[in-house]
Amino acid sequence: MEGNIKRRNTQQRKVILDILRSTDIHPTADWIYERARQVIPNISLGTVYRNLKILKDEGLILELNDGKQSRFDGRIDEHFHFKCTSCNSIYDIDRQEIVQIDKERLGKEGYTVQGYEVVFTGICPKCNGNQN
Repeated sequence: MEGNIKRRNTQQRKVILDILRSTDIHPTADWIYERARQVIPNISLGTVYRNLKILKDEGLILELNDGKQSRFDGRIDEHFHFKCTSCNSIYDIDRQEIVQIDKERLGKEGYTVQGYEVVFTGICPKCNGNQN
């Protein structure tokens, strides 16, 4: 029976990861849960949370937590985020668009950079009325 549980969890984890990788809206666990239920009707919200933690711990997803709620990102390459303070949407910002962080210079100053997280906040083009 334990083999079935492990296989089921692996299937659940794969479904959750596929959902995250298919969107760029940085969804909440509740949003992921609603999509996962369409594939696995008996999945629980607790199972979604547990699998999100495992995926994060394995480095397969990112968790963005602003102190109020967690949002999740299936994109794990180095990139930044922009959070709109009006609609609460989160957008990916490619590193190349921003002045690059000089890890080498920091290393010479004695810092060991293992990673970084940058979140810009403000009003998005949609809320500014600048839709393209």
